[in-house]
Amino acid sequence: MSSGGPSQPSPYTPPPGPQQQPPAPQGYPQQQPPAPQGYPQQQPPAPQGYPQQYGAQQYAQSNYAPPAFGQRPAYASVLAQPTPYSPPAPVAPSPAQGLPALPARRRAGGVALGILFGFLGLLLLGLIAYFGLFLGPLASVIGLVLALVPLAVVFFVVRMIDRWEPEPKTLVFFAVAWGAVAAVGLTLLVDLGLSVVLGPRGEVASAVIQAPIVEELWKGVGVLVIFLIARRSFDGPVDGVVYGALVGAGFAFTENIQYFAISLIEGGSGQLTVTFIMRAIMSPFAHAMFTSLTGLAIGLAARRHASAGAAVGFGLLGMLGAMFLHGLWNGSSFANFFLLYFVLQVPLFVGFIFGIIALRREEARLTKARLGDYAASGWFTPEEVTMLATPAGRKTGLQWAAQLRGDRRPLMREFIKDATTLAAVRQRAITGRDPMATADEQALLVRTRAARAALLAY
Repeated sequence: MSSGGPSQPSPYTPPPGPQQQPPAPQGYPQQQPPAPQGYPQQQPPAPQGYPQQYGAQQYAQSNYAPPAFGQRPAYASVLAQPTPYSPPAPVAPSPAQGLPALPARRRAGGVALGILFGFLGLLLLGLIAYFGLFLGPLASVIGLVLALVPLAVVFFVVRMIDRWEPEPKTLVFFAVAWGAVAAVGLTLLVDLGLSVVLGPRGEVASAVIQAPIVEELWKGVGVLVIFLIARRSFDGPVDGVVYGALVGAGFAFTENIQYFAISLIEGGSGQLTVTFIMRAIMSPFAHAMFTSLTGLAIGLAARRHASAGAAVGFGLLGMLGAMFLHGLWNGSSFANFFLLYFVLQVPLFVGFIFGIIALRREEARLTKARLGDYAASGWFTPEEVTMLATPAGRKTGLQWAAQLRGDRRPLMREFIKDATTLAAVRQRAITGRDPMATADEQALLVRTRAARAALLAY
């Protein structure tokens, strides 16, 4: 029954056939509309016995066609079809700023250091020829291997002293090389010149007077050279002790090669063993202790922001102390060595150790005071200042970092080193002796903040 309104077509009514295309304008070829992409241009006929199938084009042009029959792009396979929603990949942020490096040393200092290394290279060739001609290759090699033992011991102790504010590796290498090559080579040249001018000297005068004066003079020159070409890395007495001990250790290394080789040649393995015990086990710190007095004096001048001339004056005073101790040590070998060793040398060495401890405490006090300046400006908390500046705080901080995920002690060590260096930079800025202190300060503040963030990251 009809409701009286217009009749609605059934959704199953077949779509109409293709409409007649209007004729093309005169002069243009008659064209048929192309089939949708992905469909054949012509519908194949239906098999016999089946009703005629309607083409995709007919369904696409019909108002009654389901959406599934609309025009769609073709894909190579089902797996190649996109998902209904494909969110775009997030946009990559701009590269994060890396940790700033500290400003490089001055060009003049670098050029001077390069010239000095060239000078050391020439002297090294002369020393190699000296050992090869007068001691022989085999004895020299054996002496060199044995001399590495006391050198490693002294270097380890010096490294512990300078653990939290390590000196530049180039200067550390230069200090050892100056003692091992320049101080020894120049001492040999002076001894040869004195022998030509003054003739042979007595063994006592040569060991107790000449050797301490000549050797400590050239070793002290090495410490003074480091102060002059790298004043930014020479902050105070602790740095002076470190550089002086390294120069002394280098000198002892080459001298031990000579003593061990001569002992092997003259007395065989028995005499070599005795010499090794006396020089490598009983007195590995002798030369390091002597020259550290010169470094201590120059370090005091550096802390006072002294001029180069004043530093030379301080260094000469330190050399006098080093020459006295050196002469006293050499003189004990002509008396009762073991009595003087335990009565005099051992107490001097113990006093040297306590002096180092006192200097480290003073350095920690100064570090804490300078970091306190930054804590007042909000860069550190008071607890962090204690953790970064005191031995007990550093130990606690490392224990805490070890309990974090992934064992973050390396991060804590970098945090402590950068903070300690920052305190030294602040001290140089206060004294006004470092024009590059501001750049160092900004770089170290960024580095310490990044280290803290990495330690606290989940």
